[in-house]
Amino acid sequence: MDDRCLLFLVKDPEKGAVKTRLARDLGEEVARDLYRNFIFDMLSIFQRNHFPLSICVYPESALGDVEKLLGENHRYLPQSGKDLGGRMEYCFRQAFSHGFERVVAAGSDIPDLPAEIIGEAFTSLEVVDCVVGPSLDGGYYLIGFHRTRFLREAFCGMQWGTDKVFRQTIEILKRHKRTTHLLPTWQDVDTIEDLKEFLERNKDTSDCPRTITYLHNNEVLPTKHRT
Repeated sequence: MDDRCLLFLVKDPEKGAVKTRLARDLGEEVARDLYRNFIFDMLSIFQRNHFPLSICVYPESALGDVEKLLGENHRYLPQSGKDLGGRMEYCFRQAFSHGFERVVAAGSDIPDLPAEIIGEAFTSLEVVDCVVGPSLDGGYYLIGFHRTRFLREAFCGMQWGTDKVFRQTIEILKRHKRTTHLLPTWQDVDTIEDLKEFLERNKDTSDCPRTITYLHNNEVLPTKHRT
């Protein structure tokens, strides 16, 4: 049995419920469609590289709708908890209870996240307690633990959605003497500027075809934001 599990954190991709900062510039429908393409592109990367996967759905009530959208051939978990930290802790505990030793959680708004980074995260957990992927906005796009060194405190009392999350997390891990591997810094796609940068760094690749095709076919970026 593969001892790895990738927790793919997915929101119900409904109009008005996702990518709200993008929606302010592009409209709720475009933001929803973009997010759906992010999910499908990331799923494709995970499947091509054979990462054992659990799709973790928020809110819990959307589990059936997301399964219908993404297909029945995946393992699904609800994101159960009072805040993002509680939901992530719940998903980690579920994965560990099913026998997985190395568990990594990744968000769903990084459609060009290289498979090599996911692989590096799992490999690092053979020798360290924890792995974290910092994002440019001060948060993180990935966090992972070995089962024997899981730390619930890393998810408690955090100022989610701020530029303090990564720094607070590292301080907690150090305080509890967890050895940590840091991955390359990457960028979530949350704003119109993030989207422009995403297009620029992927202009010569085909790793996220659905998102790129959607952007080009629909001329999503306003003229002032195009390269």
